[in-house]
Amino acid sequence: MTGFTISRRTLVGGMVAGAVTAPFARADAASAAPNFLVVGDWGRDGAQHQRDVAVQMGRAAATLDSRFVLSVGDNFYDNGVASTTDPQWQTSFEHIYTDPALMVPWQVMLGNHDYRGNPQAQVDYTATSKRWRMPSRYRVVRSAESGMAGLDLFVIDTSPLVHGYRDKVDSTIARNVATQDVAAQLAWLDRELGASTAPWKIVTGHHTIRSGGSGHGDTPELVALVKPLLEKHGVQMYINGHDHDLQHIVDNRVHYLGVGAGSEVRPVKTVSGTRFAIARSGFATVAVGADTLLATFRDYLGATLYTANVARA
Repeated sequence: MTGFTISRRTLVGGMVAGAVTAPFARADAASAAPNFLVVGDWGRDGAQHQRDVAVQMGRAAATLDSRFVLSVGDNFYDNGVASTTDPQWQTSFEHIYTDPALMVPWQVMLGNHDYRGNPQAQVDYTATSKRWRMPSRYRVVRSAESGMAGLDLFVIDTSPLVHGYRDKVDSTIARNVATQDVAAQLAWLDRELGASTAPWKIVTGHHTIRSGGSGHGDTPELVALVKPLLEKHGVQMYINGHDHDLQHIVDNRVHYLGVGAGSEVRPVKTVSGTRFAIARSGFATVAVGADTLLATFRDYLGATLYTANVARA
């Protein structure tokens, strides 16, 4: 089993035990490695701690010299954006994540709420933004683009995989997901994972695979279609949003990092493999070392809630 160690444990349900507040000190070689930030489920015009999380993200990014931000979907509530000039680009993104340290590339994916609007507008915003990166709905971000040596990051588009959205007859989300070729995306993922020679492989999508979240829990379609590919190709980590909480679950050598707490949160419980879970607004940092990934959860007040060292097999 891929090794990991845990520190700064937090009790499930929101009682923080041993949390460490700012500054964001570099404790060891792993934390000093190149890193990126992760945030998900955030676009609420600054409400429900979104603005607070953004402030702490800026402080962490400045201290840690983060290379990019990974946004794991549901970028705009409740119904995505209508166009590249939708006011929410300003009220939920440009005017919220304003720290100079956050003026780095944002590697972005679509969530189910984004599919309720005009998902292509989020792809098209890439051409007009200095930091928004969604050139296609699924793609590989390699080290030359991310600045993270030894890492291949596979961004997938999970909403089309979920049968329930296709069943919402005569709805915007059903029409939008129906245009996407699920078989082609899965064949692409299998092929690209198999061809990758990177020592670190991280797959990221909006929907959960393993989760104790009260909003959704496991996503059966991803358990059936994506989880076997992660295990087949030795992927070390899957990062998601969708459930509004912070979670770390280990299942068959794959580490599942849930980071859907960019604004609103919901109750969460432990499930088989849970190493950490809390309903608290926040984000994550992931440092990529030669032999270790260091994943850290921080909350909207700047407290360090939990860290896990994931050793490369």
